[in-house]
Amino acid sequence: MTGPAGQPEQHPVITIDGPSGAGKGTAAAALAEALSFHLLDSGAVYRVAALHAVRCKADLTDEASVLAALRTMHAQFKPRGLDGVDVFLSDENVSQEIRTEKAGNAASQVAVMPAVRSELLDEQRAFRQAPGLVADGRDMGTVVFPDAQLKVFLTASPEQRASRRAKQLKDKGITANIAGLVDEISERDQRDASRTHSPLIPAKDAIVIESSDLNADEVIARILEAWRQVS
Repeated sequence: MTGPAGQPEQHPVITIDGPSGAGKGTAAAALAEALSFHLLDSGAVYRVAALHAVRCKADLTDEASVLAALRTMHAQFKPRGLDGVDVFLSDENVSQEIRTEKAGNAASQVAVMPAVRSELLDEQRAFRQAPGLVADGRDMGTVVFPDAQLKVFLTASPEQRASRRAKQLKDKGITANIAGLVDEISERDQRDASRTHSPLIPAKDAIVIESSDLNADEVIARILEAWRQVS
């Protein structure tokens, strides 16, 4: 598997962890663009890996077959500021394709394979190159980059995240029940925080930003100020 080259220990990293809907993807992309840093959207890594494995005709039930495919994968994440991130597999923009149900199901299959998880952990760490990296995910500061110079845990109330999710669905022509979304988000938060493997919790040295009453520009300004204090 190939990824950005570099000496990981020599390059700065900003990690932004948090639950879905807190705005971490938008913040990470905007920060990467503002600082001219590289970007890692770890939430997309397994989907890209699964898509590549499928294209290589790997057997998604066979760990060795999937691993062989992953060693020829080259993923890139290109920030678009407040518009988010474009995901590339080699030179092809696969941002839309990896969000399909088919890609999600394939990602679920490969994500349970220990050797695949280990391979993709190395892949994520390989994105750490000069002049620096912004890594967006759920365990970036606790597992993937525990020595990051700045760790942010970005969160928001279940109600605010449900409202944001409902708007996204509405934009796609899908009607959503806010109360139902709040319940789903709250249940997922509890599961994620209590799971044994990589629980969704702030790193001990992370700064926690509650974004319920903040817009994207305000969140980014706070993180940039924190970065100026440590860099």
